Amino acid sequence: MTGSLFRQGIIWLTAKPLVRTLVAERGPGRAMASRFVAGETLDDGMRAARALNARGIGAMLDHLGENVSSPAQAQAAADAYVRALRRIEAMGVPDANISVKLTQLGLDVSYDLCLENTERVLRAAGGTLVMIDMEASEYVDRTLEAFEKLRANDPNIGLCIQSYLHRSAADVDRIVRDGAIVRLAKGAYLEPPDVAIHDRAGVSRAYARLGATVLSRGGTLHIATHDPALIEGAKRFIAAREIPRQRYEFQFLYGIRRDLQDQLLGDGYPVRVYIPYGPDWYPYLTRRLAERPANIWFFVSNLMRR
Repeated sequence: MTGSLFRQGIIWLTAKPLVRTLVAERGPGRAMASRFVAGETLDDGMRAARALNARGIGAMLDHLGENVSSPAQAQAAADAYVRALRRIEAMGVPDANISVKLTQLGLDVSYDLCLENTERVLRAAGGTLVMIDMEASEYVDRTLEAFEKLRANDPNIGLCIQSYLHRSAADVDRIVRDGAIVRLAKGAYLEPPDVAIHDRAGVSRAYARLGATVLSRGGTLHIATHDPALIEGAKRFIAAREIPRQRYEFQFLYGIRRDLQDQLLGDGYPVRVYIPYGPDWYPYLTRRLAERPANIWFFVSNLMRR
């Protein structure tokens, strides 16, 4: 066992009892899980979005769910996003957009079905930004292909890139040539060493390089990290290159590092929070925790923060 895997094993053993409490479907565990998920309904997500907007923070709504297995499920997911977009407009929420997963919109069922459902969401979006989440490595090629095809007809679409994948430098080079919107995350799935960087320092170095590439080549960068060192590095790069405000924003997961959110907001930086909601909150948390033992400590440590 490598040192990295050994540390992940220790994290799993020490945090496992807390995780069982954290993700319990009922009782006090459900209340604690609400720290990271806005609720089970669109109304819950919209309340969270409006509360964030009242503080000057943007919102990104994520209707939970992925890897659907039937056309009916994929259509239902698209319907849910169309309802969210219509609610954003009807309620006059000034700064809210959405993020979708292509497997939720039918990618495992049919590529064409997935495109059809995503195009329907984009039509409903009008000028509202629609971001595409990046999923596990086996979906990257199809996700990039779909993104490029959809973006050819609608510029109000962006894509998440995960810095820990070895291939991400080439993927960034491919999509930012015409000023694409990139949400840059470290990566949350457990991938083998030939697919992903496993040491934290290496992932952070890749993150910094990719972010600099996006901004230097005219892309718009969503800095989706809770790492203070990466946030400070991004701030220095933005200041040195005089990057205009409309070409970047700092993003956080719901319930994570509220202290950094407030600090950035107070310093005048644009901030957005990714808001998961929906009845699939329990599978979302348990699957995310199970995918990588390191994710356990991430959630537990943020649960303990004030």
